[in-house]
Order: sequence, then C-alpha cells, then structure tokens
Amino acid sequence: MDPELEAFIPFLPQLDMNDPVTSRKEFSERAAAAPAPDTSNMEVEDRTVSADPDVAVRVYRPHQAQGAIVWLHGGGGVFSDLDTEHPWAARIASLSGAAVISVGYRLAPEHRFPAALDDAYAVLTWTAEHADELGIDPARIAVGGHSAGANIAAATALRARDEQGPAIHFQLLNQPGLDDRQETWSARNFTDTPWFNRDKLAAAWRHYLGSQPATPYAAPARAADLSGLPPAYIATAEFCPNRDEDIAYALRLMQAGVSVELHQWPGTFHGSQALLSAEVSQRQNAELGAALRRALAK
Repeated sequence: MDPELEAFIPFLPQLDMNDPVTSRKEFSERAAAAPAPDTSNMEVEDRTVSADPDVAVRVYRPHQAQGAIVWLHGGGGVFSDLDTEHPWAARIASLSGAAVISVGYRLAPEHRFPAALDDAYAVLTWTAEHADELGIDPARIAVGGHSAGANIAAATALRARDEQGPAIHFQLLNQPGLDDRQETWSARNFTDTPWFNRDKLAAAWRHYLGSQPATPYAAPARAADLSGLPPAYIATAEFCPNRDEDIAYALRLMQAGVSVELHQWPGTFHGSQALLSAEVSQRQNAELGAALRRALAK
C-alpha cells in the first residue's frame, strides 16, 4: 500500500453499512467539518428537476464552461447527498472546466432500484433539454460518478442507448460497483481492505436490490451487449473489491468497439483519493478532471 495512505488507515471512519440511518448522520457530520471548497471561479445554484418525484440538483458552472457532466455521488447507494458531495463536485468542476450537475438521487434501502437510476435519467434528460439555459453544448454532455454513483452513471449510459435517449458524449467511472454477483477474485478476497470490503459490498447490493433480481440496469456487468456506448474513462484502486469487475468491464467495452482509457492505481484503496494530502490522491483527482476536460473538448 502507498505509505502516505497507509498512515491514515487507523483514523478512517468505520461506517456501518447495516445501519444506514446512523451512517448517514456520521458521514454528514464528518463532511460538514471539512473546509469549504473554493467556488470563486464558478456559479453554484440549487435547482429542482421536475420528475416523479422531483429531483434536487446542484449546478456548478465554471466560467466559459461548454460541456457538462451529470454527476452521481458515491456512498454505496445508501448515504451521501448534495451537501456531502459539495467538495467533490466543486473539485471536478474546477479541474475539468465543465459544468457539473450534481444529483441528489434517492437512497436505499428506503428507495431501492430503480429509484436512483430513474432520478439520474430524469436529470440527464433535463440537462439535455435545458442546455441553452445552462449555457452548455448539448453535444458535450457526460455522465459520471464515484463507486455506487459510477454504477448509476454506467446504467444511465446503457438506458440512454437502449431507449434512444439523450446523447451521452462520455462516461467517467471512478471505482464503479458493476456486478452484484461478487464472483471476481477481488470481490471474494478483499475481506479486510480499508474503508470498503466484501461485507460492505454485499450490504450495499442487498440494500440496493432487496429481494428483486438484478437486471443490467442495476448491475451493468450483466449487460450482454456493450456496443454503441459512449467512450469511457475507468479508474480502479488496487485494494478495492470492485477492481476486477471494473477491469473486466473495460475490456468488454473495448471488445465491443468502445474507446476506453483504463487506469489501475497501485497502492490505493477504495475511496482513498479523499485523503487529499497524499501525492497519489492528488494525481488521481487531477487525472479525473483532465480526462473529462479532454473528452468534452472534442
């Protein structure tokens, strides 16, 4: 493990995925104590997307932004919200120069699949329909997110392809959870990795799906056909249960003719890039922004 990251492990919060209400409270309190991000180079506005039910979004508009990304936060589909994601969304906007539409999607287990996907898809549609108002090019709209949010982003891309929905220019998938079957080597063997391990992975899927079977829109790795999807940047962490399914998904995308940039970050663990003082985290975050900037400049 990267020595800078390893030094933080004893101080990491231990969120209980089996107690979503308490986990949300603890995560929110910790996030509220963090320094506020610098948003002086952008406009930040809370909006409501009309849907069934309505979806809260927070729009980050850097000056002269032309492209945009519909951004889905992490948190296992169980915790996090627009406020806890505020530093991340602002950072993505600042690093990429793109407008970021951060989505306050519904959380499990109170709202199981497909609630979060429906919210994300409604926001994608709204973003495309309001491109002029948002000051963005409708041909330069991406989807992306961290972890569970990256799952929803990948599923949104599949659904938009299948339903001939809004055109998605790019997908930015950071350590996505893509396969509910948990059969890969990393999913089976990473039982004590920091922050996220096999037990927490299993709990997240249990909350998200309940007793219903997974479809490709719930677990994109189950999709039989990956052709016709947007180009992707996929980032994985070495000590992450999702690692192997992410690499397999990247390979399948390439084999289906989709352009993919895959970066496996050695010495890192799931979510470790939140430890901003580590040099490897700084490189990870800078590359996420740069990958989005490059994609939306085309």
